[in-house]
Amino acid sequence: MGQEHGIGFDGLADDRPRAQIPKSLADIVKPEKAPVPRDQSLKLQLRWEGALPVRVAELKAGVVEPPSLTDGHYCIAVYGVPLSRVKGDPRTLGEPLRKMAVLRRAGKKDVTPTSVEVFQREDGMVIVYAFPYSAEITKNDERIDFEARIGRIGIVQSFVLQEMRFHGNLEM
Repeated sequence: MGQEHGIGFDGLADDRPRAQIPKSLADIVKPEKAPVPRDQSLKLQLRWEGALPVRVAELKAGVVEPPSLTDGHYCIAVYGVPLSRVKGDPRTLGEPLRKMAVLRRAGKKDVTPTSVEVFQREDGMVIVYAFPYSAEITKNDERIDFEARIGRIGIVQSFVLQEMRFHGNLEM
């Protein structure tokens, strides 16, 4: 027993409450109240960095460069991963995270990212997943599911492609 180790776990802090071993006979007869687990939900923001509406909004907000745009790739960025949850150098976390992410489409092969970049900002970490254009996402796909694990954080987000159209074009 103990803290899990391996891909996706070694770079993240484990701040879950733990059971306490009784220190005396009195602790067994009248144990302390167990700590109430804090809310386990975490608000993250996901967005397709290459989408024209996102790029325009970033320009209007004065953001000159998105975290990362790799030519020939669809880029999904995850914003809001708390700094307290990440241990170690952000530059080395990309490869283990790459192995734990996928795009799923009905009737087609799953697509894994070709690269993952991790950036540290004042308000948290930004993780950018780059999926190859060779995956050929079209409006006929109807829906795409993005799934990823960042240590103990599980992300599952569905994108309805009909809602991702801007001036008649699919924007990703």
